Amino acid sequence: MDRRVFVKSGAALAAWGTVHPQAALAADATQKNLGQMAWAAGTWYRPYVSKLSHTADAPTWVQIDLGVRQQTDTIRIYPAFGLGDLRGTGYGFPARFRVEAADDPEFAHPRVLVDFAQNDFAEPYDEIREFSVDGAAGRFVRLTALKLRKSQDGAGYQLALNKLGILSGGRDVAVRCAVTADAHLGNPKDLAQLTRPERPMGEGVVTDNPANVTAAMGWKRVPDRAIAPLGGVTLGEGPFKRAMEDNITYLLGSYSVDEMLRPFRERAGKPVRAGLRPPIHFWDTSLPGSSAGRFLMGAANTLRWMEHPRLREAMNEIVDGIDECKQANGYIMAYPEELMLCSERGGYTRAWVTHGLIEAGISGNPKAFTLLRGFYDWFDRCPQLPKLMRGGAQGVQGMIANTRMYFTPVGKPEDLQVIQRYYQENYWLEGLAKRDVDMVWQYPYDRPHNYLITDFEAYLDLYRATGEKRYKDAVDGAWQLYHDNWEHVGGSIAITEMGEFPPKSYRLEAQAPFCETGETCGSVFWVKLNQRLLNMEPEAERFAAEIEKSIYNVGLANQVRGKGINYHTRLSGMKGDLLETLCTNSCCEGQGTRLLGSLAEYIFSVAEDGVFVNLFEPSEVKWQQNGAAITAKLVSHFPEKPEVKIEVTCAAPAEAKVRIRVPQWASGPMAIAVNGEQTATGKPGSYVTLARTWKTGDVIDFRLPIGFRMTKYVGLDRMEGCERYALEYGPVLMALVGSDSARLRVAGGQPEDLIHQLKKDEFHPLHFALTGNSRWRFMPYWKVLTEPFTCFPGVITA
Repeated sequence: MDRRVFVKSGAALAAWGTVHPQAALAADATQKNLGQMAWAAGTWYRPYVSKLSHTADAPTWVQIDLGVRQQTDTIRIYPAFGLGDLRGTGYGFPARFRVEAADDPEFAHPRVLVDFAQNDFAEPYDEIREFSVDGAAGRFVRLTALKLRKSQDGAGYQLALNKLGILSGGRDVAVRCAVTADAHLGNPKDLAQLTRPERPMGEGVVTDNPANVTAAMGWKRVPDRAIAPLGGVTLGEGPFKRAMEDNITYLLGSYSVDEMLRPFRERAGKPVRAGLRPPIHFWDTSLPGSSAGRFLMGAANTLRWMEHPRLREAMNEIVDGIDECKQANGYIMAYPEELMLCSERGGYTRAWVTHGLIEAGISGNPKAFTLLRGFYDWFDRCPQLPKLMRGGAQGVQGMIANTRMYFTPVGKPEDLQVIQRYYQENYWLEGLAKRDVDMVWQYPYDRPHNYLITDFEAYLDLYRATGEKRYKDAVDGAWQLYHDNWEHVGGSIAITEMGEFPPKSYRLEAQAPFCETGETCGSVFWVKLNQRLLNMEPEAERFAAEIEKSIYNVGLANQVRGKGINYHTRLSGMKGDLLETLCTNSCCEGQGTRLLGSLAEYIFSVAEDGVFVNLFEPSEVKWQQNGAAITAKLVSHFPEKPEVKIEVTCAAPAEAKVRIRVPQWASGPMAIAVNGEQTATGKPGSYVTLARTWKTGDVIDFRLPIGFRMTKYVGLDRMEGCERYALEYGPVLMALVGSDSARLRVAGGQPEDLIHQLKKDEFHPLHFALTGNSRWRFMPYWKVLTEPFTCFPGVITA
């Protein structure tokens, strides 16, 4: 019901007067439906939830003290609800209730404002309800629930409301007012939620801000100073190559092409092959089509660096299958267009399929970009746009699909202008630019999550396209906020979903179901954000350092050989939430395979005047310099050995600049030699530029100043009786294997003296025994499989 008028009959009023003989007669109340409410998941925006009752007929009340006597014109009740498909799943809204005003806190002489005490009020689900009342006044306003509805988990009955609004003269006079409740079922902890301020852009789901849109003719594109190569890199024998080969095994062994195309064919009404495995619950049923996107992201990225006939055949079959199922209007997704707001389809699934088709287009499939252009010609004008950011779960993650689309060969300004109009949040841009931590862990319109990093990617894309500085300022602030408050030692992102992650909490242990730390997908987004920043500022070594940490300590660490990809970067306990249930098409598998398939593109950056060496993985890069072909072969056994050699080959002598990264983790200056003669020395955290005319046979040599360092843990998960420390070797996070709660006794007086107790294992590279602690050993975290471990052992100094 969108609107209903309730008029109290004489009989009803007489009955009410019998029960409350001193109460004034209730005014006529007009009820309005103000539309859907945006989900409130952040800690500050959670609903008020009373204590649990075992019966529905258990009265409970909440009472607002307005401070002074106020005339009430309107009552607004904001429901509590969980995420559903097309509408929220309401819980705790009173089935029967009464709202009254009084001048005394005991309500000896109440005046009725709204009365639904005799008949059940219809479940509002996620819709805000407004009740117009006729001029009643009082200092106190009380809502009494006379009949309760089920709790969210169905275990009992309770009162649950997101917020109460009391409007006088068009203004909510209840904001930040004191709230009390009955002693029996009242919940003092959450009472303040009822009078919290309105969120920055309102409580509804519709967002439409045409004033944000800027004309494309005024855009001033910001060119990258260097680019990540889309091809031309060959991996040598090393961790990256092994990881990419294992990723191919995972991709080809996870789902068949028919299983990945099943939801597209079902949506199009086409035959589906018999005998397929049942769809994976949620990942396939709520997010249909995401498995195809997952495969395309992993396979198409991989095919840019190493050819694999079976992988290419499967990639092309999926693109062909999507093409065969497309609608005449260009629509290509695996769910009906009218169901785009279900679950996370409008953001998550759309972004995955978009990423996958972009990668397929780059890898040489001729249909991929054509399919995308047809779809986005539909999407950029689709009727769901005003609700897509808040009406579907985590809708903000859909931003990145549009901004990436703009930068393809078939992109149009409309792809970005849609984001400006329906997704851009100006208050958020301003808050991020100011480094306001609440903009992250208390993001007001969905659950705070590492998926917010995809928005920063999108805002940086908007800056690259338009040149508007406010986008870049916001991204710089967001980068600093995550780096300083939500990044673990080792690089994984220390904020996920469904939990509370205040600044510098750095949680290591699970706090509740689905409340762990370090999702793989978060680190993939972090890599992509830092790659964009590195392209813009190629000599800003900090961005390369972030990419390096994320690859070794998350990308490689969460790969279970060729069997799958772990969801969480667990830093203590046991790895492997997926070791026994691999291949579930989770978000971390999708983004994990995307990262693993693209490993070759992070080693080098190519600029107009030369090349940047960002990572030290054995590899070879080919590029054109002023019409001359140059090849640089990087020879190393990093991180097992610190020596690196770069061999240059060119058809004819060519002028170019070779810039070599001196990592911030280096223990001191790094000397660099060309053809055996020391040419330059670089400081940690910088790039050294070698500018000369290169010829075949030139060799660059250097030894990375790699060593151990210890970092004290400062988060919430402390260890009684001692401090916890992380041990790193260069960019590699080390794990203490053998116990998840080890306390190491150090012979010296400082925790750093532990480094002197490390004894190298001659048969296992980067494995170290501990003098005086023979039960345990250190090894790279990314090599841990099934052993109990901790990356943050306790340290006790003698």
